[in-house]
Amino acid sequence: MKTNKENYFEDSLTNKASIINPNEGKKLELNTTSITFKVTSDMSNDQLGVYEILLSPMAIGAKLHYHRFMDETFIINEGILTLQVANKEYQAQPGAVAYVPRFTPHGFRNDTNKIVKLTLIFNPSQKREGFFKGLHETLNEVPIDPEKYLKLYNKYDSFPVDTSNMLPVRE
Repeated sequence: MKTNKENYFEDSLTNKASIINPNEGKKLELNTTSITFKVTSDMSNDQLGVYEILLSPMAIGAKLHYHRFMDETFIINEGILTLQVANKEYQAQPGAVAYVPRFTPHGFRNDTNKIVKLTLIFNPSQKREGFFKGLHETLNEVPIDPEKYLKLYNKYDSFPVDTSNMLPVRE
């Protein structure tokens, strides 16, 4: 009787690569921001999320918050992004890369009159697409419900530093 013996000495190769071209990917439009899913949790077995973000002039991406279980990387493609990291602010120019490890308070916004385009990477991704879909729903409600917003934030490993100043709106 012949049995299939597991091969411990050779790799089994497959092709599961994805090529996502410009203008491809699921796109969500929020009031002042658009988010395009490039590499999703499903594609990467929850290890990596890559998203293209367009921030309208004077738009706030997120106020000061932190993550417990994921790191975040910002790659600035166009415009000047204001990054707040702890108690410092940086003006990130095109080509800049900002790596923000877990437990690092951070926020980001567009303080200019031009669109800012960036690539946002989460690792692990922890189903971050659910967070963005929830943001789409929550931020399109008038008025924005702070309790619903906080519940969404906390479910997806985001913790505002100041819950009295967490909504992404200019005052």
